[in-house]
Amino acid sequence: MTTTIQRAAPRDAHDIDAILRACFPRPAEAMLVKQLAIDGDLVLALIARDEASGTAAGIVALSRMHVAIGPESVPAVALAPLAVLPAYRQTGVAEALVRAAIDEMTRAGALLMFVLGEPGFYGRFGFSAAAAEGFDSPYAGPYLLAIELQGGLPCGARGLADHPPAFAALNEV
Repeated sequence: MTTTIQRAAPRDAHDIDAILRACFPRPAEAMLVKQLAIDGDLVLALIARDEASGTAAGIVALSRMHVAIGPESVPAVALAPLAVLPAYRQTGVAEALVRAAIDEMTRAGALLMFVLGEPGFYGRFGFSAAAAEGFDSPYAGPYLLAIELQGGLPCGARGLADHPPAFAALNEV
């Protein structure tokens, strides 16, 4: 099976919602992506489609974060959510979505990408808890991972790493 990764367009909204509702036990992640878009915090959504059938197989969303190093704000994004329909799992779709997200955000000039996830999975792409260490985040801990996208960071103390307000609703649903 071959899949194509492309930037999601408004016409993909139904497929994105359907994938998120199928992949998560509650509607919070689907509502998160909608709220990020409404708030203007959704930087990019990528959708994977099965080339043979055109079926949407998975999605990844990236949102703007407020991150500080020293007195400076640095361009950073959060990767969340990542979802792949069960029929397409273990086929490389999730990996292709993560790699495409990293490539897109590197080209866009982001310095950091954060994810709250499984270190064993995300570590293969270069994400690490060490790269996220020291940032002030309510998600700080062994599952808050980051990757440096431009080969280095500015000098200075690590400060705030704040996800968009829509993420707070994940704990309420």
